[in-house]
Amino acid sequence: MIETRLLKNRDRYLNKLLGFRDSELVKVVTGIRRCGKSSLLKLAVARLKESGVSSDQIVEMNFESFEFGKMTADDVYAYVKERVASGKRMYLFFDEIQRIDGWENAINAFRVDFNADVYVTGSNACLLSSEYSTYLSGRCVEIKMLPLSFREFLDFHDVEVRDVASVFGGVRKRAVDKDGEQYDLRELFGAYMRFGGMPGVANVGFDQEKASALLDGIYSTVVVRDILERENRRGRRQITDPALLRKIILFLADNIGSNVSVSSIGATLANEGLLDGGRKGAPSANTVQAYVDALVESFFFYEIKRFDVKGKQLLRTLGKYYVVDIGLRNSLLDFRDRDRGHALENVVYFELLRRGFDVAVGKVGDAEIDFVATRADKKIYVQTTESMTSEDVRKRELAPLQKIRDSYEKIVLSLEPGLDDSYDGIKSLNVIEWLLDD
Repeated sequence: MIETRLLKNRDRYLNKLLGFRDSELVKVVTGIRRCGKSSLLKLAVARLKESGVSSDQIVEMNFESFEFGKMTADDVYAYVKERVASGKRMYLFFDEIQRIDGWENAINAFRVDFNADVYVTGSNACLLSSEYSTYLSGRCVEIKMLPLSFREFLDFHDVEVRDVASVFGGVRKRAVDKDGEQYDLRELFGAYMRFGGMPGVANVGFDQEKASALLDGIYSTVVVRDILERENRRGRRQITDPALLRKIILFLADNIGSNVSVSSIGATLANEGLLDGGRKGAPSANTVQAYVDALVESFFFYEIKRFDVKGKQLLRTLGKYYVVDIGLRNSLLDFRDRDRGHALENVVYFELLRRGFDVAVGKVGDAEIDFVATRADKKIYVQTTESMTSEDVRKRELAPLQKIRDSYEKIVLSLEPGLDDSYDGIKSLNVIEWLLDD
């Protein structure tokens, strides 16, 4: 039986976070609520103590807690100042600090007034926008945290992936839990595609009822705390209709990976009768844009731009949106088994982000490439599809890549790669093995 533990290492993020230890930079961990930011801070504290840092050098404040939630920025400063150990290096951890008005002043003061190493988390992208950069421009580093990758998902379920000899030569991967019980990787990937990678969901196993309740709670928390409450605190009145916000969320969730024009969302909702009966006409494009921007700021959806491969420039029209966790999408859409191709795209997109790539949709003439992924040391073109066994599908997926004349790597990721592992230099890879090879 697969079991879980309450706190698992997230080495990818922990090593990056502590790689900046004792630098003057404020470490800022961002990401959607419940993706593991609080646990990451606890892991960092534990690692510090293992390295010899004493408890009196560490101050932890979680602003989701009632103990700290009513504080002002001045209260936060006073609380920390009272606990500063004279003559010692301090390590300050602030979880969900954006809930405190004027928090920027306190964080900047800690950096200036004390011998302190500062770590903060936040669930809104505005943490590092103009609200923050005014105070700490060039003096902070962002660690972008995402829900569990497929490999982390297996780790949270105490499943190890081993390479074993194949009867056809070479090796194949096998999933084994700590009791030696074997699992089919394709089935485990199916569970990941169904339940997603929110750590709390992984802790309840494969119970759809419990998973659905947890995902619904995450959704409600993001919408209420990170969008509606935040708008009220900022004194803005652009986002005042929770029902409209939910309709837009459902629309984007149902259309992940599709070309979307924000100006057309309201019209589509109105035409399909998805707005409340009392509403006359569609909301304005500006209104819809404000709602979509809020969803992107809260890390619920990620926007991806289109890139003209031949013209080598980003395009302003018809971007796409992907939901931060496929389990959240499934919960919102009542776990309907539909549009698995775009769901697979969604998983691949976030894996590319985890691996440090900047990602765009590729445009080559009238053809489209799912992802153009670039980073300092590498560039790859990626197509995703459920299967490459059909000749028609192969032609469709390979054609855009064949139009590109440069020498960068080109790959097609699928659940059924077919017999050939390469087509004119274009690799055909098993997406599960690619996800595990991180």
